[in-house]
Amino acid sequence: MKKNLQRLDLIFKNEHDTDVILQRTLARNDDEVINDLISSGLKGRGGAGFPTGLKWKLAAESQDDEKYVICNADEGEPGTFKDREILSSVPHKVLSGMAVCAKIIGAKKGFIYLRSEYTFLKPQLLNVIEEFHNLLDSLKLNFRVEIFMGSGAYICGEESALFESMEGKRGEPRNKPPFPTDFGYKGKPTVINNVETLAHTYSIFKYGPDKFKDLGIQDSRGSKVFSVSGDTPIPGIYELEFGMSLQKFVDDFGDGDSKAVQVGGASGFCVPRKRFGKTVIGYQGKLRGTSLPTGGSMMIFNSSRSMYNVLHNYLDFFVEESCGQCTPCRVGTQQLLIGIQAVKKGEQSSSYLDKLLDLAEAMRVTAKCGLGQSVANSFSSIVENFREEMIY
Repeated sequence: MKKNLQRLDLIFKNEHDTDVILQRTLARNDDEVINDLISSGLKGRGGAGFPTGLKWKLAAESQDDEKYVICNADEGEPGTFKDREILSSVPHKVLSGMAVCAKIIGAKKGFIYLRSEYTFLKPQLLNVIEEFHNLLDSLKLNFRVEIFMGSGAYICGEESALFESMEGKRGEPRNKPPFPTDFGYKGKPTVINNVETLAHTYSIFKYGPDKFKDLGIQDSRGSKVFSVSGDTPIPGIYELEFGMSLQKFVDDFGDGDSKAVQVGGASGFCVPRKRFGKTVIGYQGKLRGTSLPTGGSMMIFNSSRSMYNVLHNYLDFFVEESCGQCTPCRVGTQQLLIGIQAVKKGEQSSSYLDKLLDLAEAMRVTAKCGLGQSVANSFSSIVENFREEMIY
């Protein structure tokens, strides 16, 4: 590991007082806990960045007597593998976050929606959950957690498609609104957070919102767990402070010849070398135009890589994983792939790329869910910044 790398240890630090922290938090006033989450600035670490405390507050305000808490562990974004490690190393932190949420909103049932490729984690998690249930019984909290196995569909990482899958239906996104805090699993108010988000709530319960808020910048508070892969001498999982520049990231993780970084996986943005110093890793807010959110995937490419091949691989993936429900995504992904192949072969002129960029932008505006909408992120950023590689 490079000596100048400032790695944090909030998430993966093995705690010996998780039971005490959970008991102390459950004994607190619900509004105080929610206010701590809101003041901490914690946002969902799945990439969307919705304020966690506000999500819990909205679900708590619902008068329905049947509610659910779901941990989204359907980690299907290419280049992301950090939630697997969190569930392996510190599952009690995730379960503690679920339990506190359940107490606050009034839920008696929770689920961990586990990616099918992570079936090997299930026996270990079942043992941990059984022990956790015994702890909850001693604390007089009526809450139970089950594991629901996904079936390998990328689209089911989208929260409403995940609900459909759990209900035994085809995994397709729902129209929004209504939102999950009003109409989620089985049509009931549901809080759904991803693995890392729930683990972060534990850090706030233990250390308080101020310590969490001291990390990061402006609208990007706290730490972030990154899955680092590609052309790097130190691939792996790292917890770093939010708000670092992409140049600093490349200085720490690159091989000295980094020409691009894909921030956020296939659905994220490709940043070229000339913009490393102008780009901050974080949620868009006051930094709009210079900051990029990420669910955790950070893929580094050096000069030996063909960005045409990279984009081709992404489009292959999107064509395969599109649920086909809406025309912009179903047809658009196929036409983008056919289009770049035609330009590369000389069957279409280079100006055809401009028409493909228009198509990608139309998909961003008209696709039903985040899959179709986000195809434009990688497509446009790669074509615009590496246009010559799409042609020659």
